[in-house]
Amino acid sequence: MTVQPVVLSATEGVRLQSGPGRDLIFKLTGDDTADAFDYFVVEVAPHGGPPLHVHHYQDETIHVLKGRYKIRIGDAIHFLEEGGFAFLPKGLPHAFLNLTADPGEVVVVYVPGGGQKFYEELGPATRAENPDRKIIAEIFTRHGMTLLGGPLTRD
Repeated sequence: MTVQPVVLSATEGVRLQSGPGRDLIFKLTGDDTADAFDYFVVEVAPHGGPPLHVHHYQDETIHVLKGRYKIRIGDAIHFLEEGGFAFLPKGLPHAFLNLTADPGEVVVVYVPGGGQKFYEELGPATRAENPDRKIIAEIFTRHGMTLLGGPLTRD
């Protein structure tokens, strides 16, 4: 595959949904980068964030654009303000929580790419009228991750 340049406006990209209160705008997917990486903006609802999980094959970075976040990496808890950055190596359980009453934004990079395929499946399952945790856990497993628990709490 020949990789091509990509230039997008602030609002352009592949828009997908994650769990409730987390919309994603993929600026680059693994399809664009020969699976080298994904680059996407996560719009995080007030007091929202993903459940505790672990990636078995992908490293992840989080760069905070808006909000204040509690981040768990392994057993350690960290707090990030706007401009803050975290590297989450594969194999370490992690989750984050927007601690503010306002919508937040983070930039996420997955290495290698291909994460959009996970969210294409996860969004509809988590936003169903009655989300089924077993089905959601199976989606994580199919995409090289394990769902370990619920979202972080403020305390």
